[in-house]
Amino acid sequence: MATTRTATTQWKGALLDGSGTVSLDTSGVGTFEVSWPSRAEAANGKTSPEELIAAAHSSCFSMALSHGLAGAGTPPESLRTSADVTFQPGEGITGIVLTVQGQVPGITAEQFQEAAETAKVNCPVSKALAGTTITLNAQLL
Repeated sequence: MATTRTATTQWKGALLDGSGTVSLDTSGVGTFEVSWPSRAEAANGKTSPEELIAAAHSSCFSMALSHGLAGAGTPPESLRTSADVTFQPGEGITGIVLTVQGQVPGITAEQFQEAAETAKVNCPVSKALAGTTITLNAQLL
């Protein structure tokens, strides 16, 4: 069964001096302020499209890795994933670095690395971002 999730942005003004809010409509968990300075300079308590992409990517990757590890008979005790999405004004998103640390009993560091690489390639958000270079750092704890 397919699912659709919705977020809505209300923007006022021009790019450089305008601002807006993005609401996570489906979950209803919040509305967040966005602006050009929060995207291209310091966050200053506001979010950006890149931070929202980072949240989507880190959570999707963690789900994919957890699923792959469990399917191999070695479910993780815990995974901690961060996604660093780099934005260059005038150029766009120039790269994403996924960093994962996992506690997974019964596997080697090489097996964890292999599972993480598979998750990186197969996670739906990675697939959606295929036009961007995605780098992976994986560490078995």
